[in-house]
Amino acid sequence: MSKPAGQSDATGSEDMQSFLNRSTSFTLLPTPLPPDHNSHLHDLYFIDSVTQDSLAVIDACLHNCYDVSRAKQIFETLRKSPKAEVVLDIRLYNSLLESFIAMATSKDIDNRLIWLEDACTLFNSMETGMEVAVPNATTYAIMFSTWLSFNPKSSQPILPSDIGMREPPALLRGLVDRQIPVSHIVASRSISSDKEAADIIKLLSKTAVDMNLVSVVDELGRTQALGNSLFPDPLRDVPEAMPVLRPKEYDPTLGEPFDPNDPDQQEIPFNLEVLRKQLGQLALARRVLPDDVASRQKLLEDSVYEEAAERLKHQAEVFDKLGLGDGSLRGSHLQSWMWEWHQKLQKRLKIEIADVVKKEEAIVDSKANSRLGPFLSLVSPDKLSLITILELMRLQGSGGVSEGMKTARALLTIGRAIELEHKSEICRRNNITIPTSNPQTGPGYFTKSGYRDLHARRVAARKFMEDSEEWAATWTQILRVKVGSFLVDALMDVATVVRSTTIKQTGEIVYEEQPAFFHSYEYLRGHKLGVVRLNPEVAERMSRDGLRETLHPRQLPMLVKPKPWLSYDQGGYFYSQSSAMRFKESQEQQSYLKHASDQGNLELVYAGLDVLGSTPWQVNQKVFDVVLKVWNSGERMCKIPPAVYDAPEPEKPENYEADPKARMVYLARQKAWSQGKANNHSGRCSVNYKVEIARAFLGDQIYLPHNMDFRGRAYPIPPHLNHIGDDLSRGLLLFAEAKPLGASGLRWLKIHLANLCGFDKGSFDERAQFVDDHLADIYDSAERPLEGNRWWQKAEDPWQCLAACMELRSALESPDPLAFESNFPVHQDGTCNGLQHYAALGGDSQGAQQVNLGATDRPSDVYSYVAAMVQERIKSDAAKQVRFAMMLEGKITRKVVKQTVMTTVYGVTFVGARDQIEKQLKERKDIPEEECWLVASYLAKKVMECIGNLFSGAQEIQTWLNICARLISKSIPPARIPAAVSAPQKKRKTSATDSTKDEQMTSVIWTTPLGLPIVQPYRRAKKKQVATSIQTVYISDPNAPATVNSVKQASAFPPNFIHSLDATHMMLTALECQTQGLTFASVHDSYWTHACSVDQMSGIIRDTFIALHSSNILGKLHDEFVERYKGYRVPIAWLKSGTLVKQLAAREHTTSDEILNSAAQRDSVEPKEVGPHTSTEDLLEALDLALGSEEDLEEDEPQEREVTPTEAKTETEGSGDTGPAVSKRKKRRTREEMKASYPLGLGDELKFVELTKLLPTVPKKGNFEVNTVKKSLYFFS
Repeated sequence: MSKPAGQSDATGSEDMQSFLNRSTSFTLLPTPLPPDHNSHLHDLYFIDSVTQDSLAVIDACLHNCYDVSRAKQIFETLRKSPKAEVVLDIRLYNSLLESFIAMATSKDIDNRLIWLEDACTLFNSMETGMEVAVPNATTYAIMFSTWLSFNPKSSQPILPSDIGMREPPALLRGLVDRQIPVSHIVASRSISSDKEAADIIKLLSKTAVDMNLVSVVDELGRTQALGNSLFPDPLRDVPEAMPVLRPKEYDPTLGEPFDPNDPDQQEIPFNLEVLRKQLGQLALARRVLPDDVASRQKLLEDSVYEEAAERLKHQAEVFDKLGLGDGSLRGSHLQSWMWEWHQKLQKRLKIEIADVVKKEEAIVDSKANSRLGPFLSLVSPDKLSLITILELMRLQGSGGVSEGMKTARALLTIGRAIELEHKSEICRRNNITIPTSNPQTGPGYFTKSGYRDLHARRVAARKFMEDSEEWAATWTQILRVKVGSFLVDALMDVATVVRSTTIKQTGEIVYEEQPAFFHSYEYLRGHKLGVVRLNPEVAERMSRDGLRETLHPRQLPMLVKPKPWLSYDQGGYFYSQSSAMRFKESQEQQSYLKHASDQGNLELVYAGLDVLGSTPWQVNQKVFDVVLKVWNSGERMCKIPPAVYDAPEPEKPENYEADPKARMVYLARQKAWSQGKANNHSGRCSVNYKVEIARAFLGDQIYLPHNMDFRGRAYPIPPHLNHIGDDLSRGLLLFAEAKPLGASGLRWLKIHLANLCGFDKGSFDERAQFVDDHLADIYDSAERPLEGNRWWQKAEDPWQCLAACMELRSALESPDPLAFESNFPVHQDGTCNGLQHYAALGGDSQGAQQVNLGATDRPSDVYSYVAAMVQERIKSDAAKQVRFAMMLEGKITRKVVKQTVMTTVYGVTFVGARDQIEKQLKERKDIPEEECWLVASYLAKKVMECIGNLFSGAQEIQTWLNICARLISKSIPPARIPAAVSAPQKKRKTSATDSTKDEQMTSVIWTTPLGLPIVQPYRRAKKKQVATSIQTVYISDPNAPATVNSVKQASAFPPNFIHSLDATHMMLTALECQTQGLTFASVHDSYWTHACSVDQMSGIIRDTFIALHSSNILGKLHDEFVERYKGYRVPIAWLKSGTLVKQLAAREHTTSDEILNSAAQRDSVEPKEVGPHTSTEDLLEALDLALGSEEDLEEDEPQEREVTPTEAKTETEGSGDTGPAVSKRKKRRTREEMKASYPLGLGDELKFVELTKLLPTVPKKGNFEVNTVKKSLYFFS
């Protein structure tokens, strides 16, 4: 039951504070090894691509018994390898057992004994502990079924001794010893029929009686009773109908008379599906989903491709009935084209796949990953055809390519789609009962008992799901590309469209058949890029025709609550596999997430995702009706692009050839116009998706399953229509549950409407008054949105504004506005949330006031403050006749500088700031297109000057984080130090770091307060060249080891760390809102709930923020680094350029000499070996002697400042100084001179400094007290 608005749960806050103050459990894994190195420990956590390919081949060969002999051969190789412990799990063993039995039963009867012997040998090896996998319920179910089929008294009798088959007593003893419930044997997915299940119960019962296992007999009795019960029973109050009965099987050994018509000798047929549902409910303590919506959801995911094919076929039949079969008119409809392509492609694929299989069968010796036949046979040709067509259509306009897509992306996406469809078919075939998430009851999320309960329930549910699933391997990137290439190449050969043109001279219409897709190249940022393009006619149709056929359920909302997250790859959709984290091609991220999950460290993260996914939504019918009218009109309105691009094309000037400046201006405008047209088309397609999805779900209650990025920020998985999307998407969505407004809710609804109109910097009373003053406009907007004065269109978020106008008007017109049932989501947004976290971390009083952490009567607005400062400088420059200043005068608004100010504390560069401002200036359209770049460069400089020391507190923490990341990314794990020391030196002149550069494998990793390990994925991934029939593509292999990109590791750490904090704050708030009974949704730092619950949620937001920042976040981060990177060492040669050492010295208020000398001394080096007055430069030169190198600068390390042309010239000529301009020849001394100067015997111990001794101390906190946030009205508002 929810608590009264405005009150927070004191006990819950104390539990949360105690939870956050605990010692966080870290997930510690070994650092990946450099290329061409391996170890047993490395193999335990990181699978290479060759092994992954082998697993994928086994999976494909076992499917439908395609090539079981080959699968067995590869399995035997893996079984003997050191990697077997990691890559071979029980589900793979069970798949092999099932395939062996299937071969013996029907596929290869002539070799029945051999296959049965293989199955029994493998099982016996597992049973005696000789394998890495331990038998589970499915394993025993397979062996009991095998006994039923081939025991000496069966229709296919075989002596057990001939094949080593264990008899029922031995099997039953094994499962009892392993404490496996016999009910799980009966309900196993490997049992294919009700009769087989009933036979196994009888076999088990007889065996248990013979062995005097009373508990097993009792359990079997309960199991049979469950299976015989009529479940579910929705007609409890309706008189029962007589069930269909069948005669019991007659047992002549009983010697009793048998009458098949005697009711006492009849029984209810055993129903296996009923048993499975019952066991699922009892084992996991969950309710069964309502059959109606659950069935619809299953149908939605189960038959997507069949449904798409039926719709396309129906469309073609309609045209044929109308007499349009000649194609001249039908050809202009997208759905008709797609149906024709599908018909042609599936025929082509049937022939080509059969040809591939035939050719591969003739190959005697072939590499494990060189055959495509097994993978192309996993999915039927008709599905392969539809997937290829739908995925290519969906990718149109992606990746910065207008009217097309990058070739590599297209091939990877289609290959991945085939892989997912194969796995989805497995899930659907197993027909597993889906567990549902239940709200936390009893102890809260943050108590020890509550956390243990969460973990226990999740582990039980995951175990049930895993035992019920078949095994399927993950494909490598190369395999996906090869499969995708095969399919895309076939489609490009058969897919055509008919285009028409009119001959001007005669007026005759001429038709021509052209390819629907074609391959070409284009240059993107200076790189030659292969692209797959759509025929312009197809691209044009995509912006006008319905796109429902291109939507997969993975891109749609759900009709029931999503499957709770049971593991890192189990949750969300029922039958489409999703991952809890969106990996950035990083196997390291996946390994950390998997092991953190296995250790039970992610319970609250999973629970938070479940809370977000369980919020019910519905489509706003009133807003949708308006959107549909605008869409069908084809006009441009409120960010809905027009059907036909309405910007006039630039006219070519008469002096184009003679005047270079005129030519340059024209080309710039023409380029901008072409890009605008492409963006208009892409935007039109995007809106088309939203409209189609909203239309399909009108009147339904929908759910949005969530997962997260690698920083822990949550996102809805359906990409097209969700609350995290644009203004249109948000305007189309409402909460499904309605709650009475009350006086507080009515006030917050008004405040929210004012915020949407851009009036968000006044006090709350002023915002409410703003709405009262515009009630006439609000009523006009709600009642006549398109026919009235369209006041709502002037808002910053017009579609959300229109929805709010309609809601407020409905409330005010109701008999009792305070009792009005409102399901409108009201937002509470943070004020520059990144700065809020920085201010709280550093105790920065000045920064806290700027971002509303302190108590004020009016909200502070740092964006407006910076905009005013910039405007003053612009005005001053304009008075001096500065051209760009004169162009900008009076045009500097809050919106122009907002993004740059917001990202300053995230380390935005000048180039990034310029691009942000250029985008804003282009949207204003009051600066000539060709001038925007230069004007943005001028303005970006002014903005960054004005920001200056405005965020000094944040910048100190940012610097600390940056230094830590630079040191970590340069460090080498202790196990690799000997290899780094003994690395052979190259004869050529090279850097001191070259010998150890390959050892630079350490990522920056930290743990959020909720236990989520964050792994930065920035590595110098090498591209692999893959030759395909379309083109040679270059793809990165996430399984291949690669050195870290230290520059990106360092620059990205501050923003990623802050994002992980705001994600943690959001998760804490979501869990606490769930505990207190509030509906909750979020868009990162924007939290949504019902209007009547805003006051209560506001209290929760503040409590969770205070609890989070009262837990010594930076101190814990420092302690984690010390623990995580214990023994890691940094090569001193990497420090000698001086930049990093100077930053460390400046932070620690000491000198560069003392930093290095102190670190060296603490690292077991005697002070006398260095000397009391040895300078940093001389010390480093001495170390160079030991390292045998001359240079330290890394090619991509950022310099402290830009070098002017004059300075560059001076440095080239040399000035005789001792500074950095000195030539290397003069600066460096010979090895003999160095030896004479430093006879210190510098050895290997001075090549490295321990990382933890170099880590800077945590920045001191200021005097801001985070508890002050409780008194801040505008912290989130």
